[in-house]
Amino acid sequence: MVNKVYINWKQIEELVNELAIDIQLRYPNIKYIHGLDRGGYIPAVMLSHKLDIPYTKFPHNYIDCCLIVDDICDSGYTLKTWGDYKTAVLHYKPHSSCCKPTLWSQTHQTDDWIIYPWERKDSKTIQDYKLDK
Repeated sequence: MVNKVYINWKQIEELVNELAIDIQLRYPNIKYIHGLDRGGYIPAVMLSHKLDIPYTKFPHNYIDCCLIVDDICDSGYTLKTWGDYKTAVLHYKPHSSCCKPTLWSQTHQTDDWIIYPWERKDSKTIQDYKLDK
C-alpha cells in the first residue's frame, strides 16, 4: 500500500512563491503561462496572478515564451510531450520520472501519493487505478 501525503493551501502558496521567485530570476522572458488539464490549472493561475503574466489557453502560439505548469512530475510522461517548452511543477519525483522539468519547488524522493487541496481526500493512487484493470 502506498502512503498518501496531504498538501494544504498554505503549503501550496509557499510552493507557488518559490516557483515565482525562480521564474523571475531565471526566466524573465516568460510572457505567458499555461496550466495542464486538471492538476496544473490552479498553480498556473496562481502564478499568473502573482507574476502578472497572462494565462493562455493556446500555448502552441508561444513556444519560446510560454511556461507550462503542472502540479507534479511523477512519471514524467505528461511533461515529456512539451519537450521544447519551459516547464514548472510543484513537486518533482526524479526517481520515477522519465524527464526533468525546467523548474520545480520541491523534490519528492518517495513513492508517496501526493493529494493536493483541490483533489478529493479519497483520491486513488496510481497503483489503485492499475488494480482496477
